[in-house]
Amino acid sequence: MYADIIIDITHEKLDKIFQYSIPSGLEGVLKIGMEVIVPFGRGNKETKGYVIGFSGQTDYDQSKIKEIICVAKGSVAIEAKLVALAAWMKDYYGGTMIQALKTVIPIKRQERIQEKRSIRLLLNEEEGKWQLEVFLHKNQKARARLLAALLDQPEQDYNLLTKKLNVTKSVVRALEEQKIISMDSEKVFRNPVGHRNYKGEIPNYTPEQQHAIDAFWDDYRQGIRAAYLVYGITGSGKTEVYMEMIGRVLEEGRQAIVLIPEIALTYQTVMRFYGRFGDRVSILNSRMSQGERYDQMERVKAGEVDVMIGPRSALFTPFPRLGLIVIDEEHETTYKSEQVPRYHARETAIERARMEDASVVLGSATPSLESFYACKNGRFQLFELKKRAGSQELPAVYVEDMRKEMKAGNRSILSDKLKSLIELRLRKQEQIMLFLNRRGYAGFVSCRACGYVVKCPHCDVALSAHRNGKMVCHYCGHEEPQVRVCPSCGSRYIGGFKAGTQQIEELVIHQFPGARVLRMDMDTTRTKDGHEKILEAFASEEADILIGTQMIVKGHDFPNVTLVGILAADMSLYSNDYRAGERTFQLLTQAAGRAGRGKSKGEVVIQTYSPEHYSIEMAAAQDYDGFYDAEMNYRRLMGYPPVEQLLAVLMTGADEEILEKAAKYLKEFVLRIDKNRILNVIGPASPYVAKVNDVYRRILYLKGRDYRLLIEVKNRMEQYIEINKGFQTLRIQFDFNPMNVF
Repeated sequence: MYADIIIDITHEKLDKIFQYSIPSGLEGVLKIGMEVIVPFGRGNKETKGYVIGFSGQTDYDQSKIKEIICVAKGSVAIEAKLVALAAWMKDYYGGTMIQALKTVIPIKRQERIQEKRSIRLLLNEEEGKWQLEVFLHKNQKARARLLAALLDQPEQDYNLLTKKLNVTKSVVRALEEQKIISMDSEKVFRNPVGHRNYKGEIPNYTPEQQHAIDAFWDDYRQGIRAAYLVYGITGSGKTEVYMEMIGRVLEEGRQAIVLIPEIALTYQTVMRFYGRFGDRVSILNSRMSQGERYDQMERVKAGEVDVMIGPRSALFTPFPRLGLIVIDEEHETTYKSEQVPRYHARETAIERARMEDASVVLGSATPSLESFYACKNGRFQLFELKKRAGSQELPAVYVEDMRKEMKAGNRSILSDKLKSLIELRLRKQEQIMLFLNRRGYAGFVSCRACGYVVKCPHCDVALSAHRNGKMVCHYCGHEEPQVRVCPSCGSRYIGGFKAGTQQIEELVIHQFPGARVLRMDMDTTRTKDGHEKILEAFASEEADILIGTQMIVKGHDFPNVTLVGILAADMSLYSNDYRAGERTFQLLTQAAGRAGRGKSKGEVVIQTYSPEHYSIEMAAAQDYDGFYDAEMNYRRLMGYPPVEQLLAVLMTGADEEILEKAAKYLKEFVLRIDKNRILNVIGPASPYVAKVNDVYRRILYLKGRDYRLLIEVKNRMEQYIEINKGFQTLRIQFDFNPMNVF
């Protein structure tokens, strides 16, 4: 037998299968996905690789076939289905097979498993008392203490007992040798949610919720596996729908994965799922130790876990009978990987579900245009939840024009309306959330007097200010000098926004000295349980005001929050990104949805310099359908996703001249193979950061309606890069429908 092996070297020229013979000692031991040590190259250097298949014959000269040395120490085998998924990811998103394999490996090394040791008395009461007299007579005090404790309670925890009695290992060993006691040990897997004491109740479903559950279940029972979008306004009870769907799938003996966009959402989400499914629920996230993550995989293999919750990487949990994948807040950009392969969790989940005969449920109050477009085209099935589950009203929304505030002499970041509403809430002992929209912070230029923003004349995205005194478009490369005076109104108040959460915290404490204030951002959540501690404190009403970035506005449910203030709504509106309008609408709608989820009606204040922009008008009205129509008109006009598909080719290199030449040749190659001019090729241009650590960057964009055609062109480009030596000093990455401009 021969093993097909991918060598653990991330280089395009080695991105192929190598065959090795299997030594007799490893026959029947090797499994697909195992990490092995093999001799590689002319010097037979010991190198790691992954087994991706077996065959009884070889295409190579048998005399040249080398033998596998051994299984790598501590190797954790990847499930065969995940290896197949990795192969799909490599084809669909680019990169090498080893990069794809490492992406789907949830745990890369074995970790030490904790053991629970206990001491058990082997003697009956009469024998034990007689032995105790013997120890006392011989003045063996330590042995007597240990035996006396076990006569009171015949089985006890080893660590607790030895510490309490101050007994050494040698004493325990002596009694074990005398057959007086036995030492028992069992593996103990760390359960990151096992200490919770929370009991949820199965709710009374609204007619809309019941319809979604029944329609899903009718399909499932008939063997129909599909992709569904649960589009429900904030507070409409999407999580309850997910849980009921999962509960029914679990009754069929299957398992479920629940993806959430950020670690910050883990605490409240897990509490709700734990209340329904108990310790059959577990979590995975990057804040957990390697040992904790390894234990969760072992619990999955042992059949102790049915539901895994976590951000993007939880998608690769090796469940043997996966039945359902839920992607909550599916519109979030964090579902797109920034590492090669630059996969999107939504499409990858749909492919994994296809491989495993499972269904996919997406959910959002502000669905991505891609998902809603897929519903319109019949690819996904749509379930709508248009009413809040508890019959609460949507909050009243006020749009405050900060241009008028400035003309009236208010130069504070808080409008007069927001200040007065904060004072009112503090008097009523209700809670407030202040959300600073920091998305798109890098570089757009706007006028504080009239709201004018400098845009690219060709791409309709904001130009980015650079330190060299120029403003640049990062799609087409258009440049123009930095403005010092507003071209629209002549004001000199034109520039970037320079406030952060810390400055706002200081301002709020100064303005409202009696208020208890919490801040939630990257600085305050660095520790392992940072998110959880802040959210628990706010949920327990230990603070009046919570200030934070986007991590505070997603999916959290605080019944006493009746006021949400959105500061600098324009920050994401004019980032150098064609998705700026969509992201702004989503952030503002999600933020507004945090208010009034309890008994009292909520209010929301949106502060902006562009109150007439359709994203802000529609967010204030909570009108997704109106926003979708307006945004899709813009996407059709400009040829942006989801109407057309977009492939970004990011090139980096230490020699700027070689990089420029390579980018030019690559563009010419694409134009040469695209004889019918089906694709629109844009660039090459400089990204926002054109140079990092003396490494230069260039980017090329390819637009086209056919996604498979773009994959084909990507494959041809990879072949062209591999056979041309000029590309050897460069690093080239592919990204389909990028979430961020590089």
